[in-house]
Amino acid sequence: MNKLAVIALGGNALLRDNQAGTIEEQEENTTETIENLIFLLKEGYNLVLTHGNGPQVGNIVMRNDAGEQMYKIPQMPLDICVADSQGGIGYMIERCMRNVLKKHGIQKNVLTLMTLVEVSANDQAFDNPTKRIGKIVNDQEAEKLSNEKGWIFKEEKKETTGLRRVVPSPQPVKIMNWDIIEQNARNGSVVIAVGGGGVPVYFDNEGNVRPAEAVIDKDLASALLATEIKADEFYILTDVPYVYVDYKKETQKILEFLDYKDAMKYTEIGMFGEGSMAPKMKAALYFIKNGGKQSVITEAKKLEDKKFGTKITMEYDPEDLKK
Repeated sequence: MNKLAVIALGGNALLRDNQAGTIEEQEENTTETIENLIFLLKEGYNLVLTHGNGPQVGNIVMRNDAGEQMYKIPQMPLDICVADSQGGIGYMIERCMRNVLKKHGIQKNVLTLMTLVEVSANDQAFDNPTKRIGKIVNDQEAEKLSNEKGWIFKEEKKETTGLRRVVPSPQPVKIMNWDIIEQNARNGSVVIAVGGGGVPVYFDNEGNVRPAEAVIDKDLASALLATEIKADEFYILTDVPYVYVDYKKETQKILEFLDYKDAMKYTEIGMFGEGSMAPKMKAALYFIKNGGKQSVITEAKKLEDKKFGTKITMEYDPEDLKK
């Protein structure tokens, strides 16, 4: 049986920090990223791709704001915005994937699935929203929107002054239709799913599916999916070739091979940034703890050269150090 891998595409796989965000830029970035995955298909892997939506869903929210203010177009709730980003980004990835497969003479079906992800209505994240979305506003705008819509605002972390809307980021509980994702992937289709962490939903007391005004961490949702479909390997593609301790300090150190115990120790003592590498490490560890064979965190361009990337296993083989 072919190995099954879940590959979580980071935001930089689609849109770079120094770019305006045109569709031409996003398609070029996506195609370049997919080119770096072709070797896995040639080695016989079945693939499930997941992706972020941070910049894109923020842009959708801002377009909603502008449409409401200028043209009185009713604003859509956050779950619809996440679903919009899933459809648009998934379509773009699928089209680019089909073209790259054609270039390499590989015949495979490519399937994009709208993915709902169950969260708990009692998750403590709903009492402490932390995920920043949308545009930066001043105090007066924030107060007006808070009064009109009940939105919560916090100061922006970056150099720019102002406030941004914050929403809850609850833990994913279950990937809906995970069995359909697994079935199609194991049958050889490249499946694109759990876009932007999935559309967050919960079940009410009558068992109906209800929308949650929240966003889910893409890497945690991807790790949950990888666990549910019993993937062999879980890849998180980011903008650095390795995980480091003391990142960008004189004492910076590459972590290439990590067992579960050491990786957990580094994570628990706060060696990784909460807004950057820590969520990725937690996702990688979740996959290993729940039966996954190997998690790899690396840069897309370095993926094929296996000497790059931080490899996390339950217990690593010292022979790996010689490879």
